[in-house]
Amino acid sequence: MPSSAVTPVLRDTRALLDPLLKRAEHCPALTAGAAGSFLSEGGSHEIVRFRFKGPHAEHDPLRIGLFAALHGDEPAGAEALVKWMTELVDEPWRVTGYDLTVIPICNPTGFEANTRHNHAGLDLNRQFWQRSSQPEITILERELIAGNFDGIITLHSDDTSAGLYGYAHGRLLNEALLKPALRASERVLPRNRAAMIDGFEASEGLIHRCFEGVLSAPPQQRPQPFDLIFETPALAPVELQVDATIVALETLLDEYRVFLAHSINL
Repeated sequence: MPSSAVTPVLRDTRALLDPLLKRAEHCPALTAGAAGSFLSEGGSHEIVRFRFKGPHAEHDPLRIGLFAALHGDEPAGAEALVKWMTELVDEPWRVTGYDLTVIPICNPTGFEANTRHNHAGLDLNRQFWQRSSQPEITILERELIAGNFDGIITLHSDDTSAGLYGYAHGRLLNEALLKPALRASERVLPRNRAAMIDGFEASEGLIHRCFEGVLSAPPQQRPQPFDLIFETPALAPVELQVDATIVALETLLDEYRVFLAHSINL
């Protein structure tokens, strides 16, 4: 069918974020604000940042950054973060000891137009720490520097994959966290166990290499945080992708607690 005959699917970022913005007005643990704004031919756009501070634990708060919708045609991660944060307002004990910085929509122009790329036609997830002039990258890199995160989790969906998988970036801690997360979320959606995924060698849904320029911690940050990517199969029902993602997120945070407890006792 000619592309001119296809009606584009347009989205409204505020429609997705408004329920969470309203909860932030009445929940002291949840705050919302603008990470930054920019202009494009379509007008003014804002990248919205949420923070959720879990109940106090007997250690310094663990700072985790969570990011989704770097590719605008992958809405499941954004929906999962909004649903999860809404649930945390009523059940904050699920993230005891954590200080979460959450940006559900990193690419607002792509999200609204339902396109992988941003308004300039670029793949934002190849632009990080490359001296990019894209305003979204400037805003997000500033957040990554200011956050000084202990962990970074980026959410994606892959329309070429029949199952869940993740990128461990060749680090043992990332692998140790991803393995149980994939195992737990497999109760909702199948795992991709192919030997090659997204052009990389894979083992049981784990990929150790990755593309250049993906969202990551500042190269100069020491110590480096755990830093991983969780992928859902984009052609699966969105509600199942959302549920699988929430299971994965909570498993990742639980496993990180276990890792730290073992580290203290070494």
